[in-house]
Amino acid sequence: MTDKKLISGEESVRVFEAMHRGVSRRDALRMLGAAGVMAAGAGSLFGSSSVLAAGESTAPVGKRGGSIRVAGVSSSTADTLDPAKGALSTDYTRHYMFYNGLTRFDSQLTPKMELAESMESKDATTWVITLRSGVTFHDGKPLTAADVVFSLNRHKDAAVGSKVMKLAEQMQDIKATGPLEVTITLSGPNAELPSILAVSHMLIVAEGTTDFNKGNGTGPFKVQEFKPGVRSVAVRNENYWKPGLPYLDQIEFIAIPDEASRVNALLAGEVQLINNVDPRSTKRIEASAGHHFVDAPSGNYTDLIIRRDQMPGQSDDFTQAMKLLLDREQIKSAVFRGFAVVGNDTPIAPGSRFFNADLKQTTYDPDKAKFLLNKAGLAGARIPVIASEAATSSVDMAVLLQQSAKKAGLNLDVKRMPSDGYWSNHWMKHPLSFGNINPRPNADIIFSQFFQSTAPWNESGWKNDRFDQLLIQARAETDDAKRGQMYAEMQTLVHDHCGIGIPVFISNIDGVDSRVKGYGTNPLGGFMGYMFAEQVWLDA
Repeated sequence: MTDKKLISGEESVRVFEAMHRGVSRRDALRMLGAAGVMAAGAGSLFGSSSVLAAGESTAPVGKRGGSIRVAGVSSSTADTLDPAKGALSTDYTRHYMFYNGLTRFDSQLTPKMELAESMESKDATTWVITLRSGVTFHDGKPLTAADVVFSLNRHKDAAVGSKVMKLAEQMQDIKATGPLEVTITLSGPNAELPSILAVSHMLIVAEGTTDFNKGNGTGPFKVQEFKPGVRSVAVRNENYWKPGLPYLDQIEFIAIPDEASRVNALLAGEVQLINNVDPRSTKRIEASAGHHFVDAPSGNYTDLIIRRDQMPGQSDDFTQAMKLLLDREQIKSAVFRGFAVVGNDTPIAPGSRFFNADLKQTTYDPDKAKFLLNKAGLAGARIPVIASEAATSSVDMAVLLQQSAKKAGLNLDVKRMPSDGYWSNHWMKHPLSFGNINPRPNADIIFSQFFQSTAPWNESGWKNDRFDQLLIQARAETDDAKRGQMYAEMQTLVHDHCGIGIPVFISNIDGVDSRVKGYGTNPLGGFMGYMFAEQVWLDA
């Protein structure tokens, strides 16, 4: 790969949005070419710590006061206010209400300083972090380096059950080198550390915290009530360290799993914000004078999971056949009404940094799939495929896949499971099923969490030594062009051998009461990348 394949954050979003609006893949790639070479360092998507700009302007522009109700897509007794254990978009949204990170993603997915006042490193291996002074937790305790050391070290303790343990393991030594100074020594160079520290799991908690139901962070809101599986009520932190923020007095956060009920609740005025709006519902929202929808391109995808450690997924021919049976253009138009971009069975979305534009596009080919199924000895077989409303639009995708499979002589039996408990009881547990992955901010994070052989969320149970080696080598490579070559090869390995079929990247569509102002987009996910709480106000 040449460095011409690397694009800046602004270019990334521009091209992604262009593709979303219907620009062809070829034209988008031409745009990338026109964008020219992205130099490493200054101007890069993440760059080195020395070029990190100050945080986005937080000068107050909104109106203070008011309360809103917000409905997410899921809830369960496993809901948690422990950032390390967050597993769902609803968890992430709550966590950003109550906590801050050392860094924070802006709307271009560039990490900005948050609780960290600065991050310095000469070799991308040893990082010195200076914390802001005068920041306090909700209980009044001042933020110190000990809180950061405690928060980050928790992820390396197996007993904690952190969802980012694999990411944290590279932090070989984390120590306080001053009251407001932390030094992190990595096991090897990693220029992506500022972006790793911006993910919700890395939010900072007070030293020694054992009861996370109190949500004692430094964030814009304090916990008034938290009932897992029921609701949470957040009230404004009057001592928040960002002047003038947040605007709202209170946010009640609930879940309405059924999408139609969620939209009805919005239009009836029972809630003021919802996420995961089905494209088919956008006309209803558009027709309401008091509401609108927000459409944001993202790296979100619903994927077909073919377990490679079970039959029939252990067969290379079967796995390849299933990918060929995904009619990507039909899924984009029929299921997502055009609110999507065609994918190519790798988690790096078109327009994203390190996207491998040279990878041959997998296209719908039932004839070739039929040949491969015959070769695998599975012609005429009846196989269940598990789907659920919990995995965005997976039921519709499963029905289309069933129709395609029939043309290839395969009988897929679509098993629709309830949303409640889907992620605990069915996700990654069947030979053939669907999942849904929220966007991750960079290639290292998504490959580490979902494709590394030892990753706890290795959805298809795929193991590839070469891929694992490249993942480690890429972290240590500070030359962006060389790192891009590694990520390109890793995408090829995933595309050719992993048991993950990614037909499209789904735009996030949120439904908004038009009295809610300041609502924008973020490629990280719905609800402004789960970070809306601090930024919006009510004009009523």
